[in-house]
Amino acid sequence: MTTLNLNLPTNLKLSEDQFENLVWANRESKFELTATGELLIMSPTGGETGNRNFELYIDLGNWNRQKGLGKAFDSSTGFQLPNGAKRSPDLSWITLEKWNALTPTQRRKFLPICPDFVVELVSESDDLKEIEEKMQEYLDNGLGLGWLIIPKSRQVQIYRPQQAVEILESPLSLSGESILVDFVLDLTPIW
Repeated sequence: MTTLNLNLPTNLKLSEDQFENLVWANRESKFELTATGELLIMSPTGGETGNRNFELYIDLGNWNRQKGLGKAFDSSTGFQLPNGAKRSPDLSWITLEKWNALTPTQRRKFLPICPDFVVELVSESDDLKEIEEKMQEYLDNGLGLGWLIIPKSRQVQIYRPQQAVEILESPLSLSGESILVDFVLDLTPIW
């Protein structure tokens, strides 16, 4: 996925409505807005990344239907983080408690919360350092568990609050730990 970064002048700040209108008018691209006002425009993914994302969705979606503990979201879902950034993780999940606390209007827009769980899947054209910074931003805004999956090196970085990032080499599966109780992700289709 190719990312184009546009720096908006400091005197030009997009309101929530303006940002949403920009997103809706350009549905062929994925947009994010950093806490500092940098507009990120991302192209659609290629076939390999799209298939890997789909495999991740299936596993999390099946688990979520069985457990009924929260709501799962795909990469099209936007979150407005407490620091003001608007992000769209590749895969995310929130508890039912957080979902039920949102108003109907909030549910239709960028969700004004940080996910409890996110996955970012690194594609060939992604800048790893930028995605690592994005994962840290999620942590700084309330993330409970995050997985940064790097297929090219068969590596996974696990992000948890108040802990150093754990790096796994070629794991076959990942545990949802206390955030996604009894969830185990099979990484075989990703590698």
